Amino acid sequence: MNKKKASAGNTGPKVRSDCEITLELKTSGDVVIDLTSKVKTLYGESIKKQCLEILKFYKIRHVKVTIIDSGALSFVIAARLEAAIKKLGGNDLEFLPEMIRENQYSTKAERQRFSRLYLPGNTPAMMINAGLHSSDGIILDLEDSVAPEKKDEARILVRNALRQVDFKGAERMVRINQGETGLKDLHCVIPHNVNLILIPKCETKDQVISVDKEIDAICRRFRIKNSVFLMPIIESALGVENSFEIAKASENIVAMAIGLEDLTADLGIPRTTEGKESLYARTRMIIAAKANGIQPIDSVFSDVGDMEALRQNVLESKALGFEGMGCIHPRQVPVINQGFAPDEGEIEKSMKIVIAFEEAGKNGLGVVALGSKMIDPPVVVRAQKIIDLAVRLGKLEPDWAGKVSSREN
Repeated sequence: MNKKKASAGNTGPKVRSDCEITLELKTSGDVVIDLTSKVKTLYGESIKKQCLEILKFYKIRHVKVTIIDSGALSFVIAARLEAAIKKLGGNDLEFLPEMIRENQYSTKAERQRFSRLYLPGNTPAMMINAGLHSSDGIILDLEDSVAPEKKDEARILVRNALRQVDFKGAERMVRINQGETGLKDLHCVIPHNVNLILIPKCETKDQVISVDKEIDAICRRFRIKNSVFLMPIIESALGVENSFEIAKASENIVAMAIGLEDLTADLGIPRTTEGKESLYARTRMIIAAKANGIQPIDSVFSDVGDMEALRQNVLESKALGFEGMGCIHPRQVPVINQGFAPDEGEIEKSMKIVIAFEEAGKNGLGVVALGSKMIDPPVVVRAQKIIDLAVRLGKLEPDWAGKVSSREN
């Protein structure tokens, strides 16, 4: 051990579900644990027992442990204690909590990604019940939401959350940092069943290739079979200009997002609710994504109090061709999910298009018409996608075609 004293975690009047743990190494004597907690009467002994188990794992015998607890769960306590131990220096071992059965699932490239909820990677209170908000994806953020001096602590906490928090089937995402710090993030989280990695401030295809190669090496080392997908985030003028090359940089890219806060800052202009200042960048990124067969994902909407403005923003985003949007508050999730889902009019029109196309095929007709409008094959493909999505969302029964035919007969 290089240092004699180290701390990790958070404490304060507004902190919930977290703790601060301070270690002071001694030259002799038994382990001393000084615990301050509102739940000390109920859980004090189990907290001390857990700490003693972890200290034994790291072969630390002469130490004073001071814990200021605000209702931290065991995976948080373990993360904070491990982080403090690593700050003392000289130990790269990982104390891994159990991987719960609920977290051992994979996802698919073509899955729905209407909403993705950002959670600060060093704030456990926001992680615990995140799965209940029904977002398509949950992002454990190691980048902008984490202070530079807390990056190492957050990395361990996110790793433990991936093993212990039930995300209720949401796609398990991590936004890594840039450069070498981001590659270090990958080594900590990839072995713990991450479904998707977000690559922030992506400006060139080389950034994607670097992350992709590192993930591949880690997967081979740990014999990971599940796919780890990628979502580059375009957040600068250079990124917009290179968006087509970025989108095709790896076969593991399933979506590409745009970050308007950083983009407008890079352009030197304010971001507005109307979004006229970013229209070119957004449409260019959409075309780059669609041309490469991946999902274009819109930026977050920063006003968490204005649900009507968010609703309008979602409808405009969908009309441009986006297939999802980021969320910075759980209350935004249902508005975004509803906005991107096909409505009754879209579903009804799509059903008519598919039926007309099938009838034309049965009658040997090369031209398909619906009313006074001719139907091209790409229109039929889009209609079928809307129907498939409606079936997945429970808005349409799988055997809808048969029921329509019997109803008409």
